[in-house]
Amino acid sequence: MTAPICPQPPMTRRPMTAEPWAGAPLQRGLATLFGRRSEPRIRFDDRRPLKLRRLALLVLVLIGAYVGTRAMAEVLPERGAALAEMGLLVLFGVLFAWISAGFWTAAMGAWVLMRSPGRGPLMRGLASEPVRPLDPGARTAIVMPICNEHVPTVFGGLEATIRSLVATGESAHFDVYVLSDTNDADIRAAEQGAWADLAASLAVDTGDSHALRVHYRWRQQRTKRKAGNVADFCRRWGGAYRYLVVLDADSVMTGECLTTLVRVMEAHPDAGIVQTAPKAVGHETFHARVQQFCAHAYGPLFTAGMRFWQLGESHYWGHNAILRMAPFMACCALAPLRGTGSLSGEILSHDFVEAALMRRAGWKVWVADEIEGSYEQVPPNLLAELQRDRRWCQGNLQNSRLMFEPGLHTVHRTAFLTGVLAYASSPLWLAFLMLSTLLFAQHAGNEPTYFFEPYQLFPIWPTANLKLMLTLFGLTGVLLLAPKAMSLLAIILRGRARRFGGVARLLASAFIEFLHSLLLAPVRMVFHTQFVLAALTGWRLDWKSPPRDDASTSWREAWSRHGAHTVLAVIWIAAIVFSSDAFPWWLSPILAGLLAAIPLSVWGSRVAAGRALRRRGLLLTPEEVRLPAVLAEAAAVASAVAQRRVSFRDAVVSVPVQARVGSALPSRAPSAGEKGAAMTACVERALVDGPAAIDASSRLRLLSDAAALARLQSEIAAHRAHPDWWLESAGPAGVSVAAAATAGFGSGASVSAVPSTSPLL
Repeated sequence: MTAPICPQPPMTRRPMTAEPWAGAPLQRGLATLFGRRSEPRIRFDDRRPLKLRRLALLVLVLIGAYVGTRAMAEVLPERGAALAEMGLLVLFGVLFAWISAGFWTAAMGAWVLMRSPGRGPLMRGLASEPVRPLDPGARTAIVMPICNEHVPTVFGGLEATIRSLVATGESAHFDVYVLSDTNDADIRAAEQGAWADLAASLAVDTGDSHALRVHYRWRQQRTKRKAGNVADFCRRWGGAYRYLVVLDADSVMTGECLTTLVRVMEAHPDAGIVQTAPKAVGHETFHARVQQFCAHAYGPLFTAGMRFWQLGESHYWGHNAILRMAPFMACCALAPLRGTGSLSGEILSHDFVEAALMRRAGWKVWVADEIEGSYEQVPPNLLAELQRDRRWCQGNLQNSRLMFEPGLHTVHRTAFLTGVLAYASSPLWLAFLMLSTLLFAQHAGNEPTYFFEPYQLFPIWPTANLKLMLTLFGLTGVLLLAPKAMSLLAIILRGRARRFGGVARLLASAFIEFLHSLLLAPVRMVFHTQFVLAALTGWRLDWKSPPRDDASTSWREAWSRHGAHTVLAVIWIAAIVFSSDAFPWWLSPILAGLLAAIPLSVWGSRVAAGRALRRRGLLLTPEEVRLPAVLAEAAAVASAVAQRRVSFRDAVVSVPVQARVGSALPSRAPSAGEKGAAMTACVERALVDGPAAIDASSRLRLLSDAAALARLQSEIAAHRAHPDWWLESAGPAGVSVAAAATAGFGSGASVSAVPSTSPLL
């Protein structure tokens, strides 16, 4: 007996209402700024001195900023007395505090990893208890919001996750929902076809013994993007579940990871969100492999450091996490920000805000970096990374308006501030470099002054405090590079270097990553400066999904994106040469990075370069040394999904494909009234004028109407339609061809074309 295929289960509607934001402090009175916070429903017994940790971090950061700024003032020609030097010192103080915070967070992480790895507050008690079956009442919904995503990657990772969950024997406690906001008819048809294959396969394989169901819903009104999609699910079906696991389009999680998350929530009734630390996997381009190595080698140190001083007031990253459904629905609905400017309207970076609201309501937010089996992809090339950063930049700047909302925890206010500084530091760095260049040009060619007072008998010889300059330069380098050195040392001392190919290959990979980061740092700085200015001035922000496959960058595209930065470097060099007799060689890495931006962007997007380094054992990650079974299955399934991928045209002309695509539609009566008349007119126009006459919105409406698709197909099969329906893209036997996309997760599959089933044969 097999389980029935059901695209959408019966709804259990519950309200999820957003409360308006309080607004700017001056508009509501400063007395409400630090209003009393709600207390946890059940206190978590944690005796660690949280306030002492956070105070120590703050003091260390401020002391470092003060010492560094005083040393910088001693280096300057006029000891900070001139207006330009004052501005330089202010910029230096802010930036020195920023890098100092990163250093001390990494130092805390190194202490945690070396002293007590895997013994965080969440897992300490759970590890000592025997593993028991999950409570039947612990129903959990796994949701994957998608929008115009790479279909093989989505369903390859999702099927691998589901099958790993089924293997645990606990899948009866879970249901899976694919929540689509896709507005491209070809991608939507591919989604529905892939969902039908997955649902049918699970129904045959699991039967009724493990009653996991995978559902699909396409949302016609795409309000509030991903946050709105998840909130819409909660209103429709949230009442049936105790927990909610949110996945991204490129997420893969093991069944063990998912069941552990549920057990953690059951063991800690005051936990509102538990965020895993996903491992970066899946791409083979040089740029992606550098980022994957960086995430594996250095990421755990910073994550452990943040956990050390955040504990129950941690971050939520929007995916690969579990949420407690009832408080999420009660407290985390997001109202739009008032106003008409570029930082108003719908909240873009919803995850940090949802974490802050959950904590304000008295529920803890944890990062469980000890839990293994959580994976995600990184952008395959530099331009894809920057495209993502542009969205994140505007979202983080927008969240700055919420820093003074009443009742928020201080740590989450700090999270909003650090989110702003993550991007605002770039224009600050650029301003610092430009101002220091200007000061250098002013003083490099000046004749020294020996007599400052009338009738002065003895000259005052100018001195350059070379020792202090070298000390300051070295201290800055230590703050920037020491976290990476600590990470590498922790890997070696914990005996984990073999996961990266051995100690020698680990150190060689770290050197490659250092050079790559050094050259790309100025490129990112200039781009992030553009993004900050765009967000503050209202430049249009295109919300597009980053590519999930190994997309390469052409020379033309690289020139169009980086050409202005290359020109900036040339002008910068020319200005220095013509304005002074000396050259500030400490600017060389900045200028070299800008000059090399175009070839770095192109070469970094090439798969061949990444594979060549992998063959030599460089930039290896633990998942490449020993591929987890769930990732191997994700790659295999993604390749199979690519081979069976269908398009909108296939869904119209092919009876078997139409059946697959139509199975994802909820049962409903045929359209009547005005909607029915509009659909009839759409079908008639398609029959008379051919597929080219159907616009994007009409294609989406047709995919939602099984009766209209059936009528189109029968008329086309009888040749009572425009000939383009059966002649367009036809092969020698009149068989249409659907392009199969490259599978994700590093499978290395090439783009292929396979014939779709045709009703004409």
